[in-house]
Amino acid sequence: MIELGWFSLKLFLQGKLLRDPIYFVRQTAIGVSVGLLVLILLAQLQIPFCLPITLASLITGLVMPFLFRDFKTK
Repeated sequence: MIELGWFSLKLFLQGKLLRDPIYFVRQTAIGVSVGLLVLILLAQLQIPFCLPITLASLITGLVMPFLFRDFKTK
């Protein structure tokens, strides 16, 4: 497992892992923005801070597969 991760990291750093790195960065930025927006909105409520973090993480995790459904590697 570590060997697979190391190989993927080497390909990523060489620029040979992603077909369209701009698409990857754009979709990642959209997902992070959605999660951050949810976190900021929920943090304004009078509830313990662990709940907004948990809900924002859950929503971000649910959004990411839809953002990366057309993602392709080399």
